[in-house]
Amino acid sequence: MPYDCQSCGACCAVFRVSFYWSETTLHPDGTVPRELVTPVSPWHVAMNGTLQSPVRCACLSGEVGQAVSCTIYPQRSSTCRECEAGDATCLRARELAGLPLQATV
Repeated sequence: MPYDCQSCGACCAVFRVSFYWSETTLHPDGTVPRELVTPVSPWHVAMNGTLQSPVRCACLSGEVGQAVSCTIYPQRSSTCRECEAGDATCLRARELAGLPLQATV
Protein backbone atom coordinates (compact mmCIF):
# COMPACT_ATOMS: atom_id res chain seq x y z
CA MET A 1 0.00 0.00 0.00
CA PRO A 2 1.53 3.34 -1.00
CA TYR A 3 0.11 5.30 1.96
CA ASP A 4 1.10 4.10 5.41
CA CYS A 5 -1.04 5.24 8.34
CA GLN A 6 1.73 4.49 10.83
CA SER A 7 4.03 7.01 9.17
CA CYS A 8 1.30 9.64 8.75
CA GLY A 9 -1.35 10.25 11.44
CA ALA A 10 -2.62 13.41 9.72
CA CYS A 11 -6.29 12.42 10.09
CA CYS A 12 -5.83 12.28 13.88
CA ALA A 13 -4.22 15.71 13.89
CA VAL A 14 -6.51 17.79 11.68
CA PHE A 15 -10.12 16.59 11.99
CA ARG A 16 -12.66 16.57 14.81
CA VAL A 17 -13.45 12.94 15.56
CA SER A 18 -17.11 12.84 16.57
CA PHE A 19 -19.50 9.91 16.69
CA TYR A 20 -22.64 8.60 18.36
CA TRP A 21 -22.30 8.24 22.14
CA SER A 22 -23.25 4.54 22.10
CA GLU A 23 -19.84 3.72 20.64
CA THR A 24 -18.38 4.58 24.04
CA THR A 25 -18.24 2.42 27.13
CA LEU A 26 -21.20 4.43 28.43
CA HIS A 27 -23.16 1.84 26.43
CA PRO A 28 -22.85 -1.91 27.14
CA ASP A 29 -21.76 -2.60 23.54
CA GLY A 30 -19.47 0.45 23.21
CA THR A 31 -15.71 0.18 22.86
CA VAL A 32 -14.26 3.71 23.05
CA PRO A 33 -13.33 4.44 26.69
CA ARG A 34 -15.72 7.09 27.97
CA GLU A 35 -12.94 9.00 29.73
CA LEU A 36 -11.43 9.76 26.30
CA VAL A 37 -14.45 11.64 24.93
CA THR A 38 -16.24 14.95 25.41
CA PRO A 39 -19.97 15.47 24.74
CA VAL A 40 -20.73 17.73 21.75
CA SER A 41 -24.50 17.24 21.69
CA PRO A 42 -27.03 15.09 23.55
CA TRP A 43 -26.28 12.24 21.13
CA HIS A 44 -22.68 12.76 19.99
CA VAL A 45 -19.25 12.83 21.56
CA ALA A 46 -15.82 13.78 20.24
CA MET A 47 -12.43 12.34 21.00
CA ASN A 48 -10.53 14.45 23.51
CA GLY A 49 -8.07 16.71 21.77
CA THR A 50 -10.07 16.99 18.56
CA LEU A 51 -12.19 19.95 19.65
CA GLN A 52 -9.19 22.22 20.19
CA SER A 53 -6.79 24.04 17.92
CA PRO A 54 -4.39 22.68 17.02
CA VAL A 55 -6.22 19.36 16.75
CA ARG A 56 -4.54 16.25 18.11
CA CYS A 57 -6.49 13.21 19.20
CA ALA A 58 -5.65 12.20 22.76
CA CYS A 59 -5.06 8.65 21.50
CA LEU A 60 -2.46 9.60 18.89
CA SER A 61 1.03 8.59 19.93
CA GLY A 62 4.16 9.67 18.07
CA GLU A 63 5.04 12.39 15.59
CA VAL A 64 2.74 13.16 12.68
CA GLY A 65 4.44 12.48 9.37
CA GLN A 66 7.10 10.33 11.01
CA ALA A 67 5.90 7.43 13.15
CA VAL A 68 2.50 7.26 14.88
CA SER A 69 0.07 4.82 16.42
CA CYS A 70 -3.38 4.83 17.97
CA THR A 71 -3.32 3.82 21.62
CA ILE A 72 -6.88 2.42 21.38
CA TYR A 73 -6.73 1.05 17.83
CA PRO A 74 -8.87 -2.09 18.46
CA GLN A 75 -11.48 0.06 20.26
CA ARG A 76 -11.45 3.06 17.88
CA SER A 77 -14.69 4.65 16.70
CA SER A 78 -16.52 4.17 13.43
CA THR A 79 -15.32 7.61 12.33
CA CYS A 80 -11.74 6.41 12.60
CA ARG A 81 -12.50 3.09 10.94
CA GLU A 82 -14.07 4.87 7.96
CA CYS A 83 -10.94 6.86 7.09
CA GLU A 84 -8.76 4.69 4.86
CA ALA A 85 -5.23 5.23 3.64
CA GLY A 86 -5.28 7.09 0.33
CA ASP A 87 -9.01 7.93 0.29
CA ALA A 88 -10.30 11.49 -0.13
CA THR A 89 -10.43 12.09 3.64
CA CYS A 90 -6.86 10.87 4.03
CA LEU A 91 -5.60 13.07 1.22
CA ARG A 92 -7.40 16.13 2.64
CA ALA A 93 -5.88 15.45 6.06
CA ARG A 94 -2.40 15.12 4.53
CA GLU A 95 -2.89 18.41 2.69
CA LEU A 96 -4.04 20.23 5.82
CA ALA A 97 -1.13 18.78 7.82
CA GLY A 98 1.37 19.90 5.18
CA LEU A 99 2.35 16.36 4.23
CA PRO A 100 3.05 15.29 0.63
CA LEU A 101 0.04 14.12 -1.33
CA GLN A 102 2.11 11.74 -3.41
CA ALA A 103 2.62 8.36 -1.85
CA THR A 104 6.12 6.99 -1.52
CA VAL A 105 6.87 3.41 -2.52
